[in-house]
Amino acid sequence: MPPLAAPELDEPIPLSALQHAVYCLRQAALIHIERMWEENRFTAEGRVLHDTVHEAADHRRGAVRRVCAMPLACRRLNLAGTADLVEFRHGPDGETPFPVEYKRGKAKLHRADEVQLCAQALCLEEMTGRAVPEGALYYATTRRRVGVPFDAELRQLTEQVACDFAALIATGATPPASYRTDRCNACSLIELCRPKLARSSAADFRRRAIAASLADASGGEMP
Repeated sequence: MPPLAAPELDEPIPLSALQHAVYCLRQAALIHIERMWEENRFTAEGRVLHDTVHEAADHRRGAVRRVCAMPLACRRLNLAGTADLVEFRHGPDGETPFPVEYKRGKAKLHRADEVQLCAQALCLEEMTGRAVPEGALYYATTRRRVGVPFDAELRQLTEQVACDFAALIATGATPPASYRTDRCNACSLIELCRPKLARSSAADFRRRAIAASLADASGGEMP
């Protein structure tokens, strides 16, 4: 299958948006289309972890050059973001990039983290002109790296998610809510999303809530 190309947008899609889109397309739309965000314990712990990683100095360890907080971009898929860590591993034909993404918690059953990491590899390949065959996810709870091979299946999934989400951004439409206990209860946007109410737009829900409050304050009549 030939490489996919994302629709053109005014701004590049953040790499983290692909992780959101795989986890929950509505969550991704609320964040990146409706510009909504709420923090909970999980997002706060993740933010602190990434801030700590990004503060680390770049250095060389043996045959490996380590670059923290490396800016990335991919024109073909209209992606941009920052890699937590890229290890450039020296070999007979030069340096091979090896992206490492830091995550709180532990390995997931879904592929959201893997897609985000693979997107970093696609950026590195376009930027360096070198193949990036694998990377790793580091989970803070287990304190272990999980190796991720960038095989054809994962690459195709990552490119498809990037293109589909770009198309969704172009429409400006937020998908309707679909409640899932295993994901919704851990989401920081659950109070804005109200998945059990199946609202198509959190912004619309908030506007209706404000209008109802104003109506109550004025005795049931809107000014």
